Parts: sequence; C-alpha cells; structure tokens
Amino acid sequence: MPGGQTLFERTCRGERGERVPVWVMRQAGRYLPEYRALRKEVDFLTATKTPELAAKITLQPMKRFELDAAIFFADIMTPLEGMGVSMDFAPGPVIEDPIRTPEQAASLRPLDPEEHTPFVLEALGIVRSELSDERALIAFAGAPFTLFCYLVQGGGSKDFMEARSFMQAEPAAARGLLDLLGSSMERYLVAQARAGADALMLFDSWVGLLGPSTYRSMVLPVLQRAVAGVREQVDRPIIYFANGGVSLLDEVSQIGADVLGVDWTLPLSRAVAALGPDVVVQGNLDPAALFAPDDEFDAAIRSVLEEGAGAAGHIFNLGHGIHRTTEPDRVGLLVDRVHELSEQMHSVSNNSAEVSR
Repeated sequence: MPGGQTLFERTCRGERGERVPVWVMRQAGRYLPEYRALRKEVDFLTATKTPELAAKITLQPMKRFELDAAIFFADIMTPLEGMGVSMDFAPGPVIEDPIRTPEQAASLRPLDPEEHTPFVLEALGIVRSELSDERALIAFAGAPFTLFCYLVQGGGSKDFMEARSFMQAEPAAARGLLDLLGSSMERYLVAQARAGADALMLFDSWVGLLGPSTYRSMVLPVLQRAVAGVREQVDRPIIYFANGGVSLLDEVSQIGADVLGVDWTLPLSRAVAALGPDVVVQGNLDPAALFAPDDEFDAAIRSVLEEGAGAAGHIFNLGHGIHRTTEPDRVGLLVDRVHELSEQMHSVSNNSAEVSR
C-alpha cells in the first residue's frame, strides 16, 4: 500500500493492528525446493548479481505462503566487492586478502551504491512492482561490526579472534574501518529505500561476541550515526537485529531503530521489561521449534505471541534464520497459526476493553 500503510509497516511504527505480521529470516533460501532447483542452474554469486534471478528468488516464498513481508535475496557481503574487497563463497564468505594492518584498513574505498551495486537496486524495483501493495519489501545491510569481523578474520569463525584482537591492538584503525563501513551501509540502505524497499534492516550476526563496554565505545556510535543518517534522507522503518546480543539491550536501545530483533534465548517479555513498553520487538521463535510435533509447535507459537503482547508492536519471526532442512509445509503452518492466533488474541483484547467500559 502506498504511504507506508501495510500492516507490517504500521506495526514497525508501533501501531497494533488486527493481527501480528509475520516473516522469516532466510525465508528465500535453501529449505525451498524451487530455490534448490534454481541453484542447480546457477551459482550463488550469479543469482545475487542478476536482477531477474534475485527478484525471482525473493518472491518464491511470497508465492507459497501468506507472509506479510518479503526479505530481499542478497548477502550481507554483497556491497563489499564495490569497496575493493575480493571474495568468494565456499559456501560462506572467504576474503582473499584479510585486513590485518592499519594500511589495509585504510585502503578500502567508500561504497557508491548506484555505481557498485546497480543490480541490487534494479532487482528491488522488480520485486516492488510485482509484490502486492498489502505486503512490504524489506531490504538490508550487514551491520558495521559484523562486516568488520569477516573482513579482518577472512571468513567464518566461532570466536572471530583475529577481528576482536585487531580492535584491541589497533583501535584507531579499527574505528576508521568501522566508520567507513557505517557510512557506506548508510548509503546502501538509503539507495535501497529509494529503489523500492518499504523497510530497512541491519543484521549484526556476530555482535554477541562483544562485551557492553567495547560495544558502547566502538560500535554503538557508528550505528547511531548510520541510523540517524538514514533517517535524515528517507522515511522508512529501521530494524536492528543483534544476534546473541541479549546482554547488550541497554546499549541496543540507544541506536534509534524502530524495531529491535531478539534471538530465541531471551523471552520477549523480558526484553520488553528491559527496553520499555514503547519498544517494537521482532522475533523470536526458536528455529528448532519448526521440527516439533504439531501440538508443541502450536504451543510455542502461542507462547511467543503472548510474550510479545506487552510491547508497543510485535513482528513475529524466528530468533534466527530458518534451517535449510526445515519442511516448507511447517512454514506455511507457522504463518497460518500466527495469523489465526493473533487475530483471536486481538478480538479477545477488544472484547475485554469493551466490557471494561
């Protein structure tokens, strides 16, 4: 709907609707047989850089399920190539020349989205033109610290010790690199909004590795500047997801995002208690719950809805990305039950309000 009037967007702004909107992290991906069939014909990088293919993949789950929002098909590393980073995927990102010195950190160039990622912007336009007006389109970027982790570590890791130690050993260079990533992702998000995205999300996949003091001194200011910069240029809801960051709620609340994602390790009611009742939360069903028997699955969905009821708004999601071995029918059941149960809860709440008058 024009003017930011989808249920999803209204919920992001703190307006409770007739039901709770639902989408799933990694909903366009490997658990879908149609995605796997497409990937037999094309590699991952080609899929992300071909607008028609990226748009098609983004829309695959929207054709299967009554999801309230589409998440654009890309990778958090997608814009970094334009900044001068050589990488491959095997299957995760592998950096050809990891950053280990201040000189390397200073060698990256700022991102120009129109020049470096035109395929992303074109694909977003295709998706927005084909997606119904009642459903929102989410674009995203990797948060500066998470991108920093991959750039310095050189690939995936359990502890990203190279990246974390670089922050301690070379704080000036680390701050400079984080600042560059923050300003570049700000431009990337703004460009995606102007290309057709209705909401914007920052994924901080590895920020849970940081303690509150390091987060406050090194990461929070960068995020605050990036979020404020986006707000000055476009009017879109901003979602921030700090995976593993339940110990950082005080700091996360200061970023300025409209919606805060919570992983499954903390009940939403406790997050709301820490963040305040004016917060809009996203989450946070354990992805493993999709493998539970129907009655337990249903109870888990109901529990998350009840836990999120005290927030100003609640967007239902998993507490992390959907696992690739999940049966697609379970996602269909999840979406249907979230809609049904939240509509029932809304009706009961309205009836109770009428009686109290």
